[in-house]
Amino acid sequence: MSPLIIGLLVAFATTALLLLGVPVTFALGAVAVAFMVVFDGWRSLSLVPENLLSGLDDFTLVSIPMFVLMGAAVASSRAGGDLYEALERWLHRLPGSLVISNLGAAALFAALTGSSPATCAAIGKMGIPEMRRRGYPADLATGAIAAGGTLGILIPPSITLILYGVATETSIGRLFLAGVIPGLMLTGLFMAWSLYVCWRDGLGRRTAVPGGYTWRQKFEALPRVVPFILVIVGVIWALYGGIATPSEAAGIGAALCLVMAIGIYRIWDPATLWQILRDTTRESVMIMMIIATSILFGYMLSSLYVTQSVAELMGGLDVNRWVLMAWINVFLLVAGCFLPPAAIILMTAPILMPIVAQAGFDPVWFGVILTINMELGLITPPVGLNLYVINGIAPDVRLPVILRGAFPFMLCMVLAIVLLSLFPGIATWLPDTLMGATR
Repeated sequence: MSPLIIGLLVAFATTALLLLGVPVTFALGAVAVAFMVVFDGWRSLSLVPENLLSGLDDFTLVSIPMFVLMGAAVASSRAGGDLYEALERWLHRLPGSLVISNLGAAALFAALTGSSPATCAAIGKMGIPEMRRRGYPADLATGAIAAGGTLGILIPPSITLILYGVATETSIGRLFLAGVIPGLMLTGLFMAWSLYVCWRDGLGRRTAVPGGYTWRQKFEALPRVVPFILVIVGVIWALYGGIATPSEAAGIGAALCLVMAIGIYRIWDPATLWQILRDTTRESVMIMMIIATSILFGYMLSSLYVTQSVAELMGGLDVNRWVLMAWINVFLLVAGCFLPPAAIILMTAPILMPIVAQAGFDPVWFGVILTINMELGLITPPVGLNLYVINGIAPDVRLPVILRGAFPFMLCMVLAIVLLSLFPGIATWLPDTLMGATR
């Protein structure tokens, strides 16, 4: 049987298991073991433990539970509400100030937690009811929060970028730097669209306080917000100032977030602290198991010559490299409609990286492109996780309404991919400037 036929069978089997609701870890592991046994015999089972352990034998992975702990500590506090309130007080004179405030709060909160669902839940619980109470349409209110939550996997520190770096052996430090400007650009595109829509429809000129906020009220909201912003700056400074490795910087960030959650928000109840640690452990183990089984999955594809055959087929296409990149983006977008970001990155990286490298694309730049595609998948049905989180917050708003509100923000993401393709320096300038060019 040809490797390409085997590849199609692998894709069909994996997709079928995932659509049946089998957890990603078990789906990847079951398919890998089954195909290894069928095509390589029972002796191949002796390689399973070695591949599973080798997938986790990377010191960089220590940063994942640290960043998860950082996010869990912040998500358990009122930091999201304070960010939202502070931005609303400072931006209340803009048309659509509440939408823009929610997007800004989502961007900052996403940078602290690195989790899209946590961002949607934290900002949406306060922002969506308040926007609807002040006359914003349900589609705009829910769509903005759903889109704003996706920023968590692009703006560093990002677990998605860490997974991409591990899977492709790309510098995580460079990836973090590469995500900064595109993340700010995407936030700006979201805000620009919201500003235009609210200006066009005359929305959001009424504040919660008649006559607006005084300077005293504006500055009163800052003390609880500034420390968490300083945490982000501190982690980035420790990482790029040559003081700490990514894993050590993650540990610093986790410790600071935990201390500030206890000191500022008085989260010292043992039950709450235990829940933070329990949630961190649960999510970290889930991610680690996905990484381990994805390494086994990648080994299976390579041993059956599937990866090499697909790379040779794509590399042999007589098309412009940008046409090739367009097809890769379509593939990632479709995959994002059905699979979570971690699974897509760890499953497709072994196949896509040889193609991307052969076509002459920068792997750091491609990491940002891939991540924006993953953001699209988070608000695209049928799996679109953020859509269901928002629907849980506002159960009276039907999914089609949320999707309609999120659609313009999807177009903003597509525009961001186009801009990054036309001007790759948007992603590569900062890492090349601070860490030196690699080409």
